[in-house]
Amino acid sequence: MQPTFDILVVGSGASGGWAAKQLTEAGLRVALLDAGRPQQDKNFTEHEQAYQLKYRNQADAYLRRTRPVQKDCYACMEYNADWFCNDLDEPYTTATGKPFSWQGRTRMIGGRTNIWGRQSYRLSQQDLKGKSFDGYGDDWPVNYSDLAPYYDQVEKYVGITGISENVPELPDGHFQPPMGLTCAETLFRTRVKDKLGWTATLGRSANLTKPTNGRAPCHYCGPCERGCITHSYFNAAFTTVADAMRTGRCTLIPNAMVHQVLLDPASGKARGVSYVDRTTRQTREVTAKVVLLCAQALESTRILLNSAPGGLANSSGVLGHYLMDHIWVGGGASGDFPELAAKASVNGPRRPDGIYVIRFQNTPRGPRSKDFLRGYGFQGGGATSFSMAAPGFGAAYKKAVLDPQTSVRVVGFGECLARYENHVALDPNVVDTFGIPVLRISMQFGDNERAMIRDMAKTGVQMMEAAGARNVQPFEVPDRIPGYGIHEVGVARMGDDPKTSVLNQFMQTHDIKNLFVMDGSCFVSIGCQNPTLTIMALAVRSCDYLMSELKKGNV
Repeated sequence: MQPTFDILVVGSGASGGWAAKQLTEAGLRVALLDAGRPQQDKNFTEHEQAYQLKYRNQADAYLRRTRPVQKDCYACMEYNADWFCNDLDEPYTTATGKPFSWQGRTRMIGGRTNIWGRQSYRLSQQDLKGKSFDGYGDDWPVNYSDLAPYYDQVEKYVGITGISENVPELPDGHFQPPMGLTCAETLFRTRVKDKLGWTATLGRSANLTKPTNGRAPCHYCGPCERGCITHSYFNAAFTTVADAMRTGRCTLIPNAMVHQVLLDPASGKARGVSYVDRTTRQTREVTAKVVLLCAQALESTRILLNSAPGGLANSSGVLGHYLMDHIWVGGGASGDFPELAAKASVNGPRRPDGIYVIRFQNTPRGPRSKDFLRGYGFQGGGATSFSMAAPGFGAAYKKAVLDPQTSVRVVGFGECLARYENHVALDPNVVDTFGIPVLRISMQFGDNERAMIRDMAKTGVQMMEAAGARNVQPFEVPDRIPGYGIHEVGVARMGDDPKTSVLNQFMQTHDIKNLFVMDGSCFVSIGCQNPTLTIMALAVRSCDYLMSELKKGNV
């Protein structure tokens, strides 16, 4: 039987959207499957006030009845809770004593780009070649020079606000005009640089500051996680996926809960996928010459594990292993800057961005820590707000609330080391509402991550003191639960050796030449930077490779 499509893409988020765009614009017929329903502007609520909602956005306990895990995500709220999966219908399990919070499981076209934090950073050569630097783990099979032109391409299309800093640990990119820093952030940036030599910069965020491809610049309303009617932040639903649909060569299949990759028994190649229609509960098949899994690292790996005993494309035995997530808000500090106090505002502009402190530990030019490998960066921001925690009551309290409080807070995001024992597998005793076996996740942070958390608090205080802050308050969370970073990567790692990796450098499975996994599954190490920009750049690069191989008849 002839395949219906040239390419089958599973997942319409950061990487799947790019794959669909690149391949359809090259003339190929693409089927784009996603577990979610179509996204539309009418679903966006970024301008609605809480008093317009039935429960005034105060019914967290009610939302947790069906989304006990998803509600842990900062973006899941009464405004958009139906964008997220029902945790009761789509569970997962964890190993005893190893909690993991699998958040951000959206069920909308565009995937997590509907609700992501939009921070967009390049990995450096040191990030890609960590083993060569400190001897731990494995190097990526790619160099920064391989990715640089694809970072360029993605950034120009997506639209990233930022400031060039010429710091090797965080390569500069193609930035739109910066959104700007607050007075407190500017003071913090200047004094930290002068006294410590560390660089605090504007967060590099996927929010437009100038018109781009028919999308308007950000109007600073604030809650991007509830959508954007002006399409000012990058969401695959109204950018890459929309471009693919405009070609007339993309067939979108929503509400498709993909279960398995199907194989041709004669050739051993992938011939398509089977999926359960979330609406009708019917099982269906779609066939294609090439299959691309872009469903998100854990979801794509779940599909591979469900596709064959022991997992499809798993001759190496490492499928599902080396799970990583960032140390999320592990430690940091805050401080007050009363000399910069200004009048607080209820309805002032709300910049959807903050500051970023570039990694300064364990670098070629900087000091080496005796306590941990790799490094971390800080995200945060400074602003003036009302004194809602003021003491007293009545008239005195009302007056005290109006006293402006200007402060800066920075929180650490650290690299988690890749370890074989951090893994996922199928739970033999649990299926979801569609009858598909679910993942059992076994992950925990180790001594290296805990040492890094302690250092985050220490250096956070150093920065606050260097900046002249008052009332400096450090914090650390030594028992941080993995998953809160919502940056799961690494469970189908790339490498040159088929015996120790699932994918080659172009995200093509070693075992099946017409099967690719184009999402964060491929990561060999995680760095301390948010992974989405790298995921997109890798996907575009892999699509170029795929098109070249198709022309040669090698796939």
